[in-house]
Amino acid sequence: MKLATLLAGGTAAAIATAAFAANPMVGGAPMYADRTIVENAVNSEDHKTLVAAVKAAGLVETLNSEGPFTVFAPVDSAFAKLPEGTVETLLKPENKDMLQKVLTAHVVAGDWSAGAIRSQALNSPDNFYHFEAVSGDALSAQVKGGALYIYDESGQAGRITISDVDQSNGVIHVIDTVLVPE
Repeated sequence: MKLATLLAGGTAAAIATAAFAANPMVGGAPMYADRTIVENAVNSEDHKTLVAAVKAAGLVETLNSEGPFTVFAPVDSAFAKLPEGTVETLLKPENKDMLQKVLTAHVVAGDWSAGAIRSQALNSPDNFYHFEAVSGDALSAQVKGGALYIYDESGQAGRITISDVDQSNGVIHVIDTVLVPE
C-alpha cells in the first residue's frame, strides 16, 4: 500500500506531487505513478519492441491488473542484440507460449525497489540476491561497481539503467539486456 493512501488532505497531495516529481522519464516520456505498467510503457520510445511483445503474448490485461509487479523492462536495443530473427520468430502466433515465458521471466511478484534488491544482494552470503520470476525461472541480483545487475538462469546479466519508475500496480526497472529463460 502506498504511503499517500494512508494520509489525508494536503499532506497526501504534497507527497503525491513529490513522488511524481521524483519519477524518472523513460524513453523521452513522463512516467505517471497513477498509471499502470502498460499505460506508461506504451509512451516510451525505448520500449516499442517490449510493448509489441506484451500485446502479442496476450499479457496486456495481466500487466494492467492490480499486481503489484516488478518489471525488468528491456529497451529496444536489448532486443536488437538477440540473434537475427529471434524477435520476429517469438512474435509469431504459434510461438505465443514461448513469448509469454520470455516476458514473464522479466516479472517478479511484488513491488521491489532497487534499494530493496540492492540491500538483499549486499547482505547475502554470496553477494547475490536470488529470487523467482513469475515464469518460475530463477533470477539473481548483484551489485558490481555500484551498478545493479539482474542475472538470468544462463548467467547473462542485464544492468538496470533506470530504476524505481513507480506505477500504480508496481515498479519498472529499465534494463539493457533481454533475460532469457532456460
